[in-house]
Amino acid sequence: MPRVLVVDDTASIRFLIRTNMELAGFDVDEAVDGADCLEFLRTAEVLPDAITVDVMMPRLDGIATVSAIRADPRTRHIAIVMVTTQGHPADIQRATQAGVDAYVTKPFDPDALITTVQDAIDRTKNRGAE
Repeated sequence: MPRVLVVDDTASIRFLIRTNMELAGFDVDEAVDGADCLEFLRTAEVLPDAITVDVMMPRLDGIATVSAIRADPRTRHIAIVMVTTQGHPADIQRATQAGVDAYVTKPFDPDALITTVQDAIDRTKNRGAE
């Protein structure tokens, strides 16, 4: 079963993503912001296959979080999907430059999010096999 870490400072968004991911067969962990995410990854015995991350969060925003994940050899292979209200092309470009694999704007279609996360996992596994 694929594992996903949901990172968002809004509890209702975490609940919505968690519920839909679990219904699709994912194991789900949660983090309330970027700092919590990095601490989770630092101490996790089993790393997630994917991370969904918001942009606007306290303590450490999504862009800085993605950059830190990509800078760490232990976590740089994890698929990352940005899930945010920030849909301006400049925001998408910043996220892409930081290293996200996919970008989803809120409000989102739950089925489309699940497909996007699974596709990102499949692409990162294919990259690792090359």
